[in-house]
Amino acid sequence: MSPTQIAYVSPEIVPFVKTGGLADVAGALPGAMARSGNSVKVFMPLYSAIDTDKYDIKCVKSNLSVIAASERELFDLYYLLDEDTKCEYYFIKIDKHFDRDGLYVSPETGKDWEDNDDRFIAFSRAVLEAIIALNWQPDIIHCNDWQSGLIPAYIKRLDYSSDYFEKTRTVFTIHNIAYQGLFPAESFTKLGLDLKWFYPTSGFEYYGKVSFLKAGIHFADILTTVSERYAVEIQQSEEYGYGLEGLLHERSDDLYGVLNGIDYSIWNPATDELIKANYKPGKIANKKKNKNALKRLNKLPMVRRDVPLIGIISRLCDQKGFDLIAEVANQIFELDIQMVILGSGDEKYETLFKELALKYSKKLAVNIKFDNALAHLIEAGCDMFLMPSRYEPCGLNQLYSLKYGAVPIVRETGGLADTIENCNPAKNTGTGFIFKNYDSAKLLTTIRFAVEVYKNKDVWDKLVKRGMEQDFSWDKSAAKYEEIYEKALMKKTVSV
Repeated sequence: MSPTQIAYVSPEIVPFVKTGGLADVAGALPGAMARSGNSVKVFMPLYSAIDTDKYDIKCVKSNLSVIAASERELFDLYYLLDEDTKCEYYFIKIDKHFDRDGLYVSPETGKDWEDNDDRFIAFSRAVLEAIIALNWQPDIIHCNDWQSGLIPAYIKRLDYSSDYFEKTRTVFTIHNIAYQGLFPAESFTKLGLDLKWFYPTSGFEYYGKVSFLKAGIHFADILTTVSERYAVEIQQSEEYGYGLEGLLHERSDDLYGVLNGIDYSIWNPATDELIKANYKPGKIANKKKNKNALKRLNKLPMVRRDVPLIGIISRLCDQKGFDLIAEVANQIFELDIQMVILGSGDEKYETLFKELALKYSKKLAVNIKFDNALAHLIEAGCDMFLMPSRYEPCGLNQLYSLKYGAVPIVRETGGLADTIENCNPAKNTGTGFIFKNYDSAKLLTTIRFAVEVYKNKDVWDKLVKRGMEQDFSWDKSAAKYEEIYEKALMKKTVSV
């Protein structure tokens, strides 16, 4: 029997606040679970950036208390019901920790808030206290990333499991293992746990520091990550596992890869109100209108129809493969192409691409910012979409690109490998272009090959149609999570 009572915990959720793909997942999966008949309550911090009036978020419980960093703190619980899915949202309001600009990083320094340990210790304990205050006993508490990694540990180490959460099982999802919530050893005293639990190789210790992510991995009943390939990769080497590969390998029987889905009510060229003209598989003539609108907006000249427009929407950093692009940038722009880039990140890449945009002004347009409307238009207007990531737990933009007929060019890693099939023009198979080795020459060769295939309109149109017909809806992923929840409920508990 599928579980019916699910507490879903995330530090960020679309449409309320977002810094990355986790927010998109947390904005879609709970609703999909609720639509399939489950009772879902979602918990997140009430950041000052959240417009409570806009979303009609109301306070439902005041002056609840929690022990955090050895001090008793008061918090309020705010509430919103999604009328469409009947999913319930609860917001933890602790002004001391969340009434500030920036979710995890100070806008002034560009560095993590120094008290992030205090903030998410308080949040984790407040979620459990809020559940108790609601007099609601979930079957599953589904936690996401290091910011909620302490919750499975608290349930076991604070003896909640002996009474209120005795029948509750925990699921912990790793969205990107590179972000681990690492703090000095002294931070352990703030957790409110016996010091005997902090020692080398313990469930909290990581090379002399406290790791909130490791706590989640060690103490949760079931572990998931966001693609099948990534679930394998993070067990195999330090390159992917960031020092936790041994623990993950030990827990391999409890680790599952579930590919993220996308919300087709938001990302669908047939209904998208943010693009110039709508279109659908087999009837994509209007895609050209989006391409022209995108070029006009970015001041790129109109050129021959056989010149492809390549899109990039990304954080500008090494992880996303920008070191590869930088190495062969001049050779790329010697090709008969145009390119639009949207994103921000490392200063060296922001500077490089601004300089390249000046040098190749008729071929390259660069937008150093986040712009949701422009992101939609890039997907709708581009012929190809470039994602040469060093590693990619799941990736969402290649899924958006498939739906919008922007053929992905990707490296064979993580979710990119799980979602894109390499194109074989002779057999009319595949949905994109893949290179295996993390090598700039391989990247350049793959782009060249894609440009050549683009010249064959019949082959290209069939390639685009195959991609647009792929189904990566959240309903499929939600069904897999229901199976995982059932596995969790059948477990007695993990050994701690």
